[in-house]
Amino acid sequence: MLYTTSRIKAPASACRKLRQRGLAPTAQAALAHLRDTVGVRVICAFQDDVYQMARYLEERPAFAVLQTKDYISRPKENGYRSYHLILGILDGPGKGATVEVQLRTIATDCWASLEHQIKYKRQVPHEGLVREELKRCADEIASVDLSMETIRELLEGA
Repeated sequence: MLYTTSRIKAPASACRKLRQRGLAPTAQAALAHLRDTVGVRVICAFQDDVYQMARYLEERPAFAVLQTKDYISRPKENGYRSYHLILGILDGPGKGATVEVQLRTIATDCWASLEHQIKYKRQVPHEGLVREELKRCADEIASVDLSMETIRELLEGA
């Protein structure tokens, strides 16, 4: 792992999501019914590190794995690659809450951050072309990730 970032969902966003589900817009409802109220992003150097960190988290007795999504082995249509875990907290101050953990490589995090800045929740001119270019970049970044993994394996074997 290189570094982590975290966030708590903005109150307005949580309220909007709760209302869409027909739930009261309260902090208690958010913690009980939204799985992404708390988010953690773990940035790793290599894809193998992503899977190693995921296994580490999945094996911790303080967490219950509620859901996994492996967008590295099965990328989203737009090219997004990441490993997501929804963990239930079984112990400590957060007991009963859930946390969404996104595990990515450095390169994928760069792509996802830029893609988010460019597209998230806004109208995009030339959307088809932008989507194609973002997908092409995601595929190139995935190729770079694999090349970097190969280089690491070659150096470790030397």
